[in-house]
Amino acid sequence: MFHTKRLQRELSKIHQGLPPGISLVSAENFAQWQMDIQVLDDNPIYHGKNFRLNFKFNSNYPIEAPEVIFVRAANRGTSSHYCPYQSYEIFFRPQLYFCVQVYNSELEIPMHPHIYSNGIICLDLLSSGNGWSPVQSVESVCMSIQSMLTGNTKNERPQGDTLFGLLSSSSPRNMRFVYDDPTV
Repeated sequence: MFHTKRLQRELSKIHQGLPPGISLVSAENFAQWQMDIQVLDDNPIYHGKNFRLNFKFNSNYPIEAPEVIFVRAANRGTSSHYCPYQSYEIFFRPQLYFCVQVYNSELEIPMHPHIYSNGIICLDLLSSGNGWSPVQSVESVCMSIQSMLTGNTKNERPQGDTLFGLLSSSSPRNMRFVYDDPTV
């Protein structure tokens, strides 16, 4: 019950506005939400790409961290409407200005030394009992992951990615990672 009230407050705040590069995709219930993030600097690894995060909440949220993973997403198509933003292709017609937002044909899982190819993120903030705190929110998690991507200079997967992808079947929230690389 408490988690539902907390998520209602968070959703209300999200609808008031999010930081640049973060957007709500879906929040149809209080069990699972999807958010898109984009790295806004000139990082060549992620330039022009959007990434989809899937949040799963249990009844102990926010005492326990949500399960957060990157997911692949199919083409969302295009949307036509007036927009003054650079990420749109602008079409000019007589006395009509409109543009079409062009989406990637598939949103991928970002390359990063702490992000496995199955979407699991090795980040202490996401593990209950380690770096998670109930003061965190969906927005702050997105900002932390966005910052993690912004600072990355290595276009690679974690060591042991292939084996980890085959063997990991439990919830990422319950996994215990060893954080031994402070450089990424």
